[in-house]
Amino acid sequence: MAAKFLGEPTKVVSGSHDRTLKIWDLRSKACIETKFAGSSCNDLVTTDDSGTTIISGHFDKRIRFWDTRSDSTSRDIPLQGKVTSLDLSRDANFLLACVRDDTIKVLDLRMNQITCSFSAEGFKVGCDWSRAAFSPDGQYISVGSLNGGVFVWNAITQKLETVLKEHTSAVTAVSWQPHTSYLASVDKMKKAVVWGDV
Repeated sequence: MAAKFLGEPTKVVSGSHDRTLKIWDLRSKACIETKFAGSSCNDLVTTDDSGTTIISGHFDKRIRFWDTRSDSTSRDIPLQGKVTSLDLSRDANFLLACVRDDTIKVLDLRMNQITCSFSAEGFKVGCDWSRAAFSPDGQYISVGSLNGGVFVWNAITQKLETVLKEHTSAVTAVSWQPHTSYLASVDKMKKAVVWGDV
């Protein structure tokens, strides 16, 4: 369901439907460690350059924090719905979680708590793998909806800025271009849209 580089270009961590996280060595092309999460992993992020911290979002409504030097989770945060995606702010201080209860949660990783929740009339998470994203500057949060809209909130004021409408089916993923304010979105009917200067 997800894979990210783990601190160095020769290691990758993957999260799977089979309820495991696996660490892979790309040189030997082999799994070097398996962590048993107990629930299907829908997404994950890594938070540091040393590759010691993994955060995973799960079907059982929990976000789990892992230290690669340990076999078990160091802590977890329960939510009100399945976690469909995670995204990390560029400064690695904030974690964005798309949740199947039709909310987007922002966690301050320095305080280890949810600092705000985003929702709006008409916004519904369209599937168990819907992807939300921070803008490159961390000023905006975007996510697709079941109704085909792309919702964009101001992360600072927590106000809904706009709902972009071009899709006719559930939008499953969004991604910001790293150096501009362009936003790409894709839907279940295989349509991709690039939005200019959102």
